[in-house]
Order: sequence, then C-alpha cells, then structure tokens
Amino acid sequence: MSDFDEEKQKKQLEELHKQEEEQLVATLAESKYHLPYIDLYRLGIDNEALRAISEKDAKEMKVAPFKLFGKNIFIAVRSPSEDLFKTLKDSMERHNLVPTFYMASVGSLQKVWDRYRELSMAESSKIGGLDISPEVLRDTAKNIEYIQDIEKLVAEVLEGNKIHKISRLLEVILAGAIAIMASDIHIEPEKNRGRLRLRLDGVLQDINFFGPDIYRLINSRVKLLSGMKLTSKTAQDGRFSIMEDKEEISIRTSLIPGAYGESIVMRILDPKSIQVKIEELGIESYLFSVIEQEIAKPNGMILITGPTGSGKTTTLYAFLRKIYSPEIKIITIEDPIEYHLPGITQTQTNDEKGYTFAEGLRSALRQDPDVVMVGEIRDSETAEIAVQSALTGHIVFSTLHTNNAAGVIPRLIDLGVNPKILVSALSLSIAQRLVRKLCEFCKKENEPTEEENKTIKLVLDSIRQEGKNFANYKINPDAPIKLFSPVGCEKCNKIGYKGRVGIFEAIKTNEAIEKIIPENPSEHEIKKVASNQGILSMRQDGIVKILNGITSLAEVQSVVDLSGE
Repeated sequence: MSDFDEEKQKKQLEELHKQEEEQLVATLAESKYHLPYIDLYRLGIDNEALRAISEKDAKEMKVAPFKLFGKNIFIAVRSPSEDLFKTLKDSMERHNLVPTFYMASVGSLQKVWDRYRELSMAESSKIGGLDISPEVLRDTAKNIEYIQDIEKLVAEVLEGNKIHKISRLLEVILAGAIAIMASDIHIEPEKNRGRLRLRLDGVLQDINFFGPDIYRLINSRVKLLSGMKLTSKTAQDGRFSIMEDKEEISIRTSLIPGAYGESIVMRILDPKSIQVKIEELGIESYLFSVIEQEIAKPNGMILITGPTGSGKTTTLYAFLRKIYSPEIKIITIEDPIEYHLPGITQTQTNDEKGYTFAEGLRSALRQDPDVVMVGEIRDSETAEIAVQSALTGHIVFSTLHTNNAAGVIPRLIDLGVNPKILVSALSLSIAQRLVRKLCEFCKKENEPTEEENKTIKLVLDSIRQEGKNFANYKINPDAPIKLFSPVGCEKCNKIGYKGRVGIFEAIKTNEAIEKIIPENPSEHEIKKVASNQGILSMRQDGIVKILNGITSLAEVQSVVDLSGE
C-alpha cells in the first residue's frame, strides 16, 4: 500500500483552489464588470510600471501596475469601482500616464506585489526614465538595417547631452539587436572602458566602446529592468519583456562579476527566430524523407545530439510544429521554456521544488500525451522513463550530449538503459552542427589549394564507396572542384556570411543496428554498420554544402573534423 503524501495532497489542493479562483475572476470580469481578465502568473512584470504606484497604495487599493508602454500603463484591479478608477486615473495623469484596466485574482496581484521587494534596493528613478516602448523600438528599428547603422546610432547617442541618454542607448542597442536578428548582447567592462558586442549568426561582432561611467549607468539600468539587486556584486539572473507587434520578446539577462566589473549578457528570445520550418533547416532530401517517416510514427524515440548552441532546440521545435494537430496532445518538459508554441502544453523544470526532467516526464505521462519532448536526457532515471515511454505508445523527442549520432547508443547504455529494450525504443539518432551561410550577394569563387583538394577528394571517395548517388546532392565528383569564400558587403554587414544552416547526420535503428546493440557496440562499430543506410555523415553533408556554394570550407572545418572517419 502506498504512503499518503500529505505535502503532495496539500500542493494539489492549493493548485485546485488557485484554478477555481482564476475561473471565478475571469467569469466576473466578463459578465459583471465588462473588463478584460488577466492572469499575471504567465506575464513578465515591468519594474518601471511598479514605480507609478507605491507598494503601500497598491496593497491598500488591491491593484497592481504590470506593464508600461510609452505613456500607457496597464493596471490589474481586484474589485473594480468607479471611485477606484477615478482615483487611479487622477494619480496616473499626474505622472503623464494613461491607464488601461484589467481584472485579476488576489494571487495574481500578490505576484506583482512580491516584485516591490526586489525594487527596495533600487535607487529612485523617474517614471518613464527607462521607456522601452514598442513604438520607440519600432521607430528606431526603421533606421537600422546593418551593424553599421547600430554603430552610427550608438555613437550619436554617446555624443549627445540628452537627459535620458542611457535610456536612449538601451533602446538603440535592443532595437538594433532585434532588427539584425542578433541572438545576444554582450556589455563587458575592461580596464578603462566598456565594450559592446552583438552575437550574429553565432559570432561576436564589436559595435562600440564607451567610458566606464556609461558602463556603470547601463549596468544599473539593466539591473532595474531585469528585477535584480542593484548593490549585489554576485552572479545574478533576471529577465524582462518587450512587446513587438503582437509578439512578446523575452530578454534573459545574466550578470557575472569580473576583474573590472560585471559582464552583462542579454539573450534575445525572439519567437520569430525559432519559427524555422523543418524544410528550412538544411536537411538533405533523403534524410528529410527518413525524418518525416519517423516523426509520423505513433511511437518511438528520436534523439538529437550536438554541443550547446548547435540548434538542437530549433530542430526539436520544428519537428513539433510539423506534427502538431488539434487531434494530438503534445507536452514538453524544458529548462527553461525559451519560446512558447501555440497549442502545446509546455512545462518548466524546477529542481528546488523537485520538478526535474524525470519527475516532469512521469507527470506528463499521467496526462495521456501522444508526444512528449524532454529538453535533455542527462541522468539514468530520465533515460529509463523516456525509453519506457517510447515503448508504451508515445513519441519521445529529446537531446543528448554526444559528439555524433553513433555515440547515442553507447551513451544510453552507459546511463543504464537495457540494450535489449533500447532496440525497440530508439527509432532515430540525429547529430547536428550549425555553420554560417555565405552571403549570396558577395561570395566569390576560387580554386582550392592542393591540401583542400585532397581533403575534399577524401570525403567524396567515402560517399562513392558507400554507394550514395552524387546526383541526389547536385554535385559532379569528376568536375573540377570549385570553392566559395566570404567577401563582405552591405547586405551581410561586411561579414561575408548571412544566416546559418545545419549540417546533419543520422542513424536509423534498422535490423543491422538492432543485431549489434545487445553486444554493447563501440561508436566505430555502429558507424561501420550504419554506413550503408544511404544517409550522409556530417563531414559528407558539410562537403556537399561547400561544393554547392552554401558555406565555406573554413566554416565546416570549424565544427567537423573533415580528416576523420
């Protein structure tokens, strides 16, 4: 007989009461008060909005300011009344703000009130002093097309004497980074200056340098925005949101102390950047047909491997979008949820509360899903439950840290998965890397050196020996080898590359692989047996993309060993 878990029952009851309260408030908002309902548990809170109403007044009136866009402030209220609205309107007018009202539960308001504590260490700041409004960002972005435009605007702001110089500087940096689709903003203190860099297509580009005084002001503003403690000099994490059109762009902030101050990294989680269709990932046609076939099956496990930053999450999300339909239930367990996918139940791990990948997977399975995505298999417990799930009628997508597709089976066996069970569970192992694409407008053709010729011929020979058809990859192995290299023009920010594409390899768990799994095979043995599956290896896929002028030899060599097997 199982033990009665009082703590767990208490949590479930609390969760049930919370849901009931939210439903009641939503019904009252619509039917009685004719106000829009809002659930603040799911929303980022603007620190600057909190400055419009003091903590004491917010709690007394049972209201919570949660967003500030330009001159518009959004306020949640618990008990709407004409007197309350008049008081709030008069108060906001004194701040030159226009309020919009929503109705929310006490639990929702409490979430906002808790944020006041984070502001208690913050120095006073004028309302609107950090006015990152979507309108201002859009106007700024109109003048930004290339990195050079950001450099010019940053220089102009630094030379000016505006009161809100730091606010304007942050607007330019954020608008510029989003406009050119940079993934990260790096602001780093050096001995006598601060340095601003943007990560574009995986590579950091210098934008500007400024004095240590400007760096210190930016540091304070970023901390205020992200809900961090101003006086703390330890590593801190925070986040804030920006609305762009109808999309909410989340900015995840990380600060770590260094020799000359704190290094600031702002990760831009733009939903548009993850909306890559499976057809646009760069998967060659035969492997594409294999993946389409495997993800359409009713059960089985598909694992993607590769180092951090190799695009695994993008690929997994592309798979989920490909198979999504209202008839199936998809649940994800992620750490953290970086992008929200419509129609899919996404949950986030929380180690402090015991919601690990393994526990999340167990809970998800009780919800009767058709498809489960686990952010990462990193321990034996998660591996075992994932394998069992794949055997009991679920499709399981996940990632694993190995160097190549052949490393998946040995890694899972190392994690304690029974090889005999693994045979039936694992459908497909995929490995991937990201390389930058050559700019279509300025790439130039050049003859390969003797060494380059030798490297390419070696890989082409391996394609021929494995009986793969060169015509499928649009290359003629007997024609003289022509390579392309980057030049740099306005269209590609003078870098020579624009955008990124994946290099892939995969191994199907077919009959030949099934036979050797129970013998705990090495990577080398798995590669040998899989070589006749007709799927290109990563080095072969890389060479095909080089010969088709998609990327350069240097790019592929930076992520794949072309001289290896």
